[in-house]
Amino acid sequence: MSAPVPLEVGITRSAGSPATGKRVLLAEPRGYCAGVDRAVETVEKALEKHGAPIYVRKEIVHNRHVVETLAERGVVFVDETDQVPAGAVLVFSAHGVSPAVHASAAERNLRTIDATCPLVTKVHQEAKRFARDDFDILLIGHEGHEEVEGTAGEAPDHVQLVDGPDAVDRVTVRDEAKVIWLSQTTLSVDETMETVQRLREKFPLLQDPPSDDICYATQNRQVAVKAMAPECDLVIVVGSRNSSNSVRLVEVALGAGARAAHLVDYAREVDPAWLEGVQTVGITSGASVPEVLVRGVIDLLAEHGFADVQSVTTANETLVFALPRELRSARRA
Repeated sequence: MSAPVPLEVGITRSAGSPATGKRVLLAEPRGYCAGVDRAVETVEKALEKHGAPIYVRKEIVHNRHVVETLAERGVVFVDETDQVPAGAVLVFSAHGVSPAVHASAAERNLRTIDATCPLVTKVHQEAKRFARDDFDILLIGHEGHEEVEGTAGEAPDHVQLVDGPDAVDRVTVRDEAKVIWLSQTTLSVDETMETVQRLREKFPLLQDPPSDDICYATQNRQVAVKAMAPECDLVIVVGSRNSSNSVRLVEVALGAGARAAHLVDYAREVDPAWLEGVQTVGITSGASVPEVLVRGVIDLLAEHGFADVQSVTTANETLVFALPRELRSARRA
Protein backbone atom coordinates (compact mmCIF):
# COMPACT_ATOMS: atom_id res chain seq x y z
CA MET A 1 0.00 0.00 0.00
CA SER A 2 1.40 3.39 -0.90
CA ALA A 3 0.26 6.98 -1.09
CA PRO A 4 -0.43 8.89 -4.32
CA VAL A 5 2.73 9.90 -6.16
CA PRO A 6 2.67 13.49 -7.54
CA LEU A 7 3.54 13.81 -11.20
CA GLU A 8 4.40 16.77 -13.36
CA VAL A 9 1.15 18.42 -14.39
CA GLY A 10 0.69 18.65 -18.11
CA ILE A 11 -1.32 17.70 -21.14
CA THR A 12 -0.09 14.60 -22.92
CA ARG A 13 -0.84 14.75 -26.64
CA SER A 14 -0.80 11.51 -28.59
CA ALA A 15 1.86 11.33 -31.30
CA GLY A 16 0.75 12.87 -34.55
CA SER A 17 -2.41 14.37 -33.12
CA PRO A 18 -3.40 17.75 -34.55
CA ALA A 19 -2.47 20.92 -32.70
CA THR A 20 -5.83 22.50 -33.49
CA GLY A 21 -9.40 21.32 -33.89
CA LYS A 22 -11.78 19.51 -31.60
CA ARG A 23 -10.18 17.68 -28.72
CA VAL A 24 -10.92 15.95 -25.44
CA LEU A 25 -8.87 16.52 -22.29
CA LEU A 26 -9.15 13.44 -20.08
CA ALA A 27 -8.41 13.95 -16.40
CA GLU A 28 -6.02 11.57 -14.64
CA PRO A 29 -6.80 10.42 -12.01
CA ARG A 30 -10.55 9.94 -12.21
CA GLY A 31 -13.12 7.31 -11.30
CA TYR A 32 -12.89 4.63 -8.64
CA CYS A 33 -10.90 5.40 -5.52
CA ALA A 34 -9.53 2.69 -3.25
CA GLY A 35 -12.46 2.96 -0.83
CA VAL A 36 -15.08 2.58 -3.54
CA ASP A 37 -13.24 -0.29 -5.18
CA ARG A 38 -13.11 -2.04 -1.81
CA ALA A 39 -16.80 -1.43 -1.11
CA VAL A 40 -18.04 -2.68 -4.48
CA GLU A 41 -15.79 -5.73 -4.31
CA THR A 42 -17.04 -6.41 -0.79
CA VAL A 43 -20.60 -6.74 -2.07
CA GLU A 44 -19.51 -8.86 -5.04
CA LYS A 45 -17.55 -11.23 -2.80
CA ALA A 46 -20.40 -11.40 -0.27
CA LEU A 47 -22.70 -12.49 -3.11
CA GLU A 48 -20.23 -15.17 -4.13
CA LYS A 49 -19.81 -16.43 -0.57
CA HIS A 50 -23.38 -16.25 0.72
CA GLY A 51 -25.55 -16.13 -2.41
CA ALA A 52 -28.47 -13.81 -3.06
CA PRO A 53 -30.09 -11.98 -1.49
CA ILE A 54 -27.45 -9.82 0.13
CA TYR A 55 -28.74 -6.70 1.87
CA VAL A 56 -26.97 -3.34 1.79
CA ARG A 57 -27.90 -0.41 4.01
CA LYS A 58 -28.29 2.67 1.80
CA GLU A 59 -26.41 2.70 -1.52
CA ILE A 60 -23.08 0.89 -1.30
CA VAL A 61 -21.57 3.86 -3.18
CA HIS A 62 -23.30 6.87 -4.71
CA ASN A 63 -23.50 5.72 -8.30
CA ARG A 64 -26.69 4.84 -10.12
CA HIS A 65 -25.09 2.35 -12.52
CA VAL A 66 -23.28 0.45 -9.77
CA VAL A 67 -26.42 0.20 -7.62
CA GLU A 68 -28.63 -0.92 -10.50
CA THR A 69 -26.08 -3.51 -11.65
CA LEU A 70 -25.76 -5.00 -8.17
CA ALA A 71 -29.54 -5.02 -7.73
CA GLU A 72 -29.83 -7.12 -10.88
CA ARG A 73 -27.51 -9.65 -9.25
CA GLY A 74 -29.63 -10.03 -6.14
CA VAL A 75 -28.53 -7.19 -3.87
CA VAL A 76 -31.37 -5.59 -1.91
CA PHE A 77 -30.79 -1.99 -0.87
CA VAL A 78 -32.60 -0.86 2.28
CA ASP A 79 -32.79 2.37 4.26
CA GLU A 80 -32.69 0.86 7.74
CA THR A 81 -31.81 -2.37 9.48
CA ASP A 82 -35.41 -3.15 10.43
CA GLN A 83 -36.09 -3.81 6.74
CA VAL A 84 -33.66 -6.74 6.77
CA PRO A 85 -34.89 -10.23 7.72
CA ALA A 86 -33.48 -11.44 11.04
CA GLY A 87 -30.25 -13.37 10.59
CA ALA A 88 -29.60 -12.15 7.02
CA VAL A 89 -26.32 -10.78 5.66
CA LEU A 90 -26.13 -6.97 5.75
CA VAL A 91 -23.34 -4.85 4.28
CA PHE A 92 -22.76 -1.34 5.58
CA SER A 93 -21.98 1.14 2.80
CA ALA A 94 -18.70 2.90 2.10
CA HIS A 95 -20.03 6.04 3.82
CA GLY A 96 -20.07 4.50 7.30
CA VAL A 97 -22.76 4.17 9.96
CA SER A 98 -23.25 5.32 13.52
CA PRO A 99 -22.91 3.09 16.60
CA ALA A 100 -26.71 3.10 16.85
CA VAL A 101 -26.96 1.36 13.47
CA HIS A 102 -24.43 -1.27 14.55
CA ALA A 103 -26.49 -1.84 17.71
CA SER A 104 -29.72 -2.14 15.74
CA ALA A 105 -28.19 -4.73 13.45
CA ALA A 106 -26.93 -6.73 16.43
CA GLU A 107 -30.40 -6.75 17.98
CA ARG A 108 -31.72 -8.40 14.81
CA ASN A 109 -28.87 -10.93 14.74
CA LEU A 110 -27.80 -9.70 11.34
CA ARG A 111 -24.54 -10.98 9.91
CA THR A 112 -22.88 -7.66 9.16
CA ILE A 113 -19.97 -6.86 6.87
CA ASP A 114 -18.60 -3.35 7.21
CA ALA A 115 -17.55 -1.82 3.87
CA THR A 116 -16.91 1.63 5.37
CA CYS A 117 -14.01 3.36 3.63
CA PRO A 118 -10.98 3.28 5.95
CA LEU A 119 -10.56 7.03 5.44
CA VAL A 120 -14.10 7.57 6.75
CA THR A 121 -13.33 5.25 9.66
CA LYS A 122 -10.36 7.49 10.45
CA VAL A 123 -12.70 10.49 10.85
CA HIS A 124 -14.97 8.39 13.10
CA GLN A 125 -11.99 7.58 15.31
CA GLU A 126 -11.04 11.26 15.46
CA ALA A 127 -14.58 12.17 16.53
CA LYS A 128 -14.53 9.60 19.32
CA ARG A 129 -11.08 10.67 20.48
CA PHE A 130 -11.91 14.36 20.75
CA ALA A 131 -15.30 13.67 22.31
CA ARG A 132 -13.52 11.70 25.05
CA ASP A 133 -11.36 14.79 25.62
CA ASP A 134 -14.56 16.88 25.85
CA PHE A 135 -13.92 19.03 22.76
CA ASP A 136 -16.61 20.74 20.78
CA ILE A 137 -16.28 19.13 17.32
CA LEU A 138 -17.26 21.26 14.33
CA LEU A 139 -18.00 18.81 11.53
CA ILE A 140 -17.85 20.49 8.13
CA GLY A 141 -20.16 18.65 5.76
CA HIS A 142 -23.52 18.46 4.04
CA GLU A 143 -26.63 17.95 6.13
CA GLY A 144 -28.31 14.61 5.44
CA HIS A 145 -25.29 12.96 3.83
CA GLU A 146 -24.83 9.40 5.13
CA GLU A 147 -21.18 9.99 5.96
CA VAL A 148 -22.03 13.03 8.09
CA GLU A 149 -24.78 11.13 9.90
CA GLY A 150 -22.42 8.26 10.68
CA THR A 151 -19.62 10.50 11.96
CA ALA A 152 -21.93 12.69 14.03
CA GLY A 153 -23.48 9.57 15.50
CA GLU A 154 -20.16 8.66 17.11
CA ALA A 155 -20.44 11.64 19.49
CA PRO A 156 -23.81 13.35 19.07
CA ASP A 157 -23.39 15.45 22.22
CA HIS A 158 -20.11 16.91 20.98
CA VAL A 159 -20.55 17.22 17.21
CA GLN A 160 -22.04 20.29 15.56
CA LEU A 161 -22.57 20.31 11.79
CA VAL A 162 -21.22 23.27 9.81
CA ASP A 163 -22.73 23.13 6.33
CA GLY A 164 -20.52 25.61 4.48
CA PRO A 165 -19.11 29.09 5.18
CA ASP A 166 -22.53 30.69 5.59
CA ALA A 167 -23.31 28.41 8.54
CA VAL A 168 -20.40 29.68 10.64
CA ASP A 169 -22.34 32.60 12.12
CA ARG A 170 -24.74 30.14 13.79
CA VAL A 171 -22.01 28.11 15.51
CA THR A 172 -21.68 28.35 19.29
CA VAL A 173 -19.25 26.46 21.53
CA ARG A 174 -18.84 25.88 25.25
CA ASP A 175 -15.11 26.62 25.50
CA GLU A 176 -13.26 28.41 22.72
CA ALA A 177 -10.01 26.82 23.90
CA LYS A 178 -11.33 23.31 23.21
CA VAL A 179 -12.66 23.41 19.66
CA ILE A 180 -11.58 21.26 16.69
CA TRP A 181 -12.86 20.93 13.15
CA LEU A 182 -13.29 17.70 11.20
CA SER A 183 -14.78 17.26 7.74
CA GLN A 184 -16.71 15.00 5.44
CA THR A 185 -14.16 13.29 3.18
CA THR A 186 -15.72 14.24 -0.16
CA LEU A 187 -15.95 18.03 0.06
CA SER A 188 -14.50 20.75 -2.12
CA VAL A 189 -11.05 21.50 -0.73
CA ASP A 190 -11.38 25.21 -1.47
CA GLU A 191 -14.81 25.61 0.09
CA THR A 192 -13.75 23.62 3.14
CA MET A 193 -10.73 25.85 3.65
CA GLU A 194 -12.97 28.90 3.29
CA THR A 195 -15.22 27.48 6.01
CA VAL A 196 -12.20 26.76 8.22
CA GLN A 197 -10.94 30.31 7.73
CA ARG A 198 -14.31 31.71 8.77
CA LEU A 199 -14.36 29.42 11.80
CA ARG A 200 -10.83 30.46 12.77
CA GLU A 201 -11.78 34.12 12.57
CA LYS A 202 -14.57 33.40 15.04
CA PHE A 203 -12.60 30.92 17.17
CA PRO A 204 -8.87 31.81 16.99
CA LEU A 205 -7.87 28.76 19.04
CA LEU A 206 -9.61 26.33 16.66
CA GLN A 207 -7.53 23.17 16.28
CA ASP A 208 -6.93 21.27 13.04
CA PRO A 209 -7.55 17.53 12.69
CA PRO A 210 -4.49 15.33 13.27
CA SER A 211 -4.38 14.59 9.53
CA ASP A 212 -6.25 15.77 6.46
CA ASP A 213 -9.85 14.52 6.48
CA ILE A 214 -10.67 15.23 2.82
CA CYS A 215 -9.62 12.04 1.10
CA TYR A 216 -6.68 11.84 -1.27
CA ALA A 217 -8.91 10.80 -4.19
CA THR A 218 -11.27 13.74 -3.76
CA GLN A 219 -8.31 16.13 -3.70
CA ASN A 220 -6.58 14.47 -6.66
CA ARG A 221 -9.69 14.62 -8.85
CA GLN A 222 -10.20 18.28 -8.02
CA VAL A 223 -6.56 19.10 -8.80
CA ALA A 224 -6.79 17.38 -12.19
CA VAL A 225 -9.95 19.30 -13.05
CA LYS A 226 -8.34 22.58 -12.03
CA ALA A 227 -5.40 21.81 -14.32
CA MET A 228 -7.52 21.30 -17.42
CA ALA A 229 -10.54 23.56 -16.81
CA PRO A 230 -8.93 26.83 -18.04
CA GLU A 231 -8.51 25.26 -21.49
CA CYS A 232 -12.03 23.79 -21.64
CA ASP A 233 -15.10 25.21 -23.30
CA LEU A 234 -17.04 22.41 -21.62
CA VAL A 235 -16.31 19.94 -18.81
CA ILE A 236 -18.38 16.78 -18.53
CA VAL A 237 -18.29 15.12 -15.13
CA VAL A 238 -19.52 11.54 -15.12
CA GLY A 239 -21.24 10.84 -11.82
CA SER A 240 -24.54 10.68 -9.99
CA ARG A 241 -26.34 13.65 -8.49
CA ASN A 242 -26.26 12.19 -4.98
CA SER A 243 -22.47 11.83 -5.21
CA SER A 244 -21.00 14.71 -3.23
CA ASN A 245 -17.54 14.47 -4.79
CA SER A 246 -18.99 14.36 -8.32
CA VAL A 247 -21.13 17.44 -7.74
CA ARG A 248 -18.07 19.21 -6.32
CA LEU A 249 -16.12 18.47 -9.52
CA VAL A 250 -18.67 20.46 -11.52
CA GLU A 251 -18.29 23.38 -9.14
CA VAL A 252 -14.49 23.13 -9.22
CA ALA A 253 -14.46 23.09 -13.04
CA LEU A 254 -16.55 26.24 -13.25
CA GLY A 255 -14.51 27.95 -10.56
CA ALA A 256 -11.27 27.10 -12.35
CA GLY A 257 -12.29 28.65 -15.65
CA ALA A 258 -14.36 26.18 -17.67
CA ARG A 259 -17.01 28.00 -19.72
CA ALA A 260 -19.59 25.31 -18.91
CA ALA A 261 -19.75 22.10 -16.88
CA HIS A 262 -22.38 19.40 -16.58
CA LEU A 263 -22.92 16.22 -14.56
CA VAL A 264 -24.18 13.08 -16.33
CA ASP A 265 -24.69 9.48 -15.29
CA TYR A 266 -24.50 8.12 -18.85
CA ALA A 267 -23.33 9.24 -22.28
CA ARG A 268 -26.94 9.36 -23.48
CA GLU A 269 -27.52 12.29 -21.11
CA VAL A 270 -25.04 14.50 -22.97
CA ASP A 271 -27.04 17.16 -24.80
CA PRO A 272 -25.66 17.73 -28.34
CA ALA A 273 -26.49 21.42 -27.87
CA TRP A 274 -23.72 21.59 -25.26
CA LEU A 275 -21.20 20.87 -28.03
CA GLU A 276 -22.18 23.74 -30.31
CA GLY A 277 -19.22 26.06 -30.82
CA VAL A 278 -17.04 23.93 -28.52
CA GLN A 279 -13.45 23.05 -29.38
CA THR A 280 -12.16 21.53 -26.12
CA VAL A 281 -14.14 19.20 -23.88
CA GLY A 282 -12.76 18.07 -20.53
CA ILE A 283 -13.88 14.75 -19.08
CA THR A 284 -13.54 13.44 -15.55
CA SER A 285 -15.53 11.21 -13.24
CA GLY A 286 -16.37 11.00 -9.58
CA ALA A 287 -14.72 8.55 -7.21
CA SER A 288 -17.62 6.07 -7.41
CA VAL A 289 -17.83 5.89 -11.22
CA PRO A 290 -16.74 2.78 -13.17
CA GLU A 291 -14.54 3.49 -16.18
CA VAL A 292 -17.00 1.94 -18.64
CA LEU A 293 -19.24 5.00 -18.19
CA VAL A 294 -16.38 7.37 -19.03
CA ARG A 295 -15.59 5.34 -22.14
CA GLY A 296 -19.18 5.74 -23.22
CA VAL A 297 -18.83 9.53 -23.11
CA ILE A 298 -15.53 9.39 -25.01
CA ASP A 299 -17.14 7.27 -27.73
CA LEU A 300 -20.09 9.64 -27.99
CA LEU A 301 -17.83 12.66 -28.35
CA ALA A 302 -15.82 10.87 -31.05
CA GLU A 303 -19.05 10.59 -33.04
CA HIS A 304 -19.27 14.38 -32.88
CA GLY A 305 -15.74 14.94 -34.14
CA PHE A 306 -13.87 14.93 -30.82
CA ALA A 307 -11.50 12.09 -31.68
CA ASP A 308 -8.29 13.66 -30.34
CA VAL A 309 -8.05 12.52 -26.71
CA GLN A 310 -5.26 13.94 -24.53
CA SER A 311 -4.56 13.06 -20.89
CA VAL A 312 -4.09 15.64 -18.16
CA THR A 313 -2.16 13.81 -15.44
CA THR A 314 -1.63 15.30 -12.01
CA ALA A 315 -1.12 12.25 -9.77
CA ASN A 316 -0.61 8.50 -9.84
CA GLU A 317 -2.80 6.61 -7.37
CA THR A 318 -1.53 3.29 -6.05
CA LEU A 319 -3.45 2.95 -2.78
CA VAL A 320 -5.28 -0.35 -2.16
CA PHE A 321 -7.37 -1.25 0.89
CA ALA A 322 -7.78 -4.78 2.23
CA LEU A 323 -11.24 -6.31 2.14
CA PRO A 324 -13.20 -6.71 5.38
CA ARG A 325 -11.78 -9.60 7.36
CA GLU A 326 -14.82 -11.81 6.65
CA LEU A 327 -13.94 -11.79 2.95
CA ARG A 328 -10.18 -11.50 2.74
CA SER A 329 -9.64 -15.05 1.54
CA ALA A 330 -11.93 -14.21 -1.39
CA ARG A 331 -9.86 -11.34 -2.80
CA ARG A 332 -9.98 -11.32 -6.55
CA ALA A 333 -6.75 -11.82 -8.46
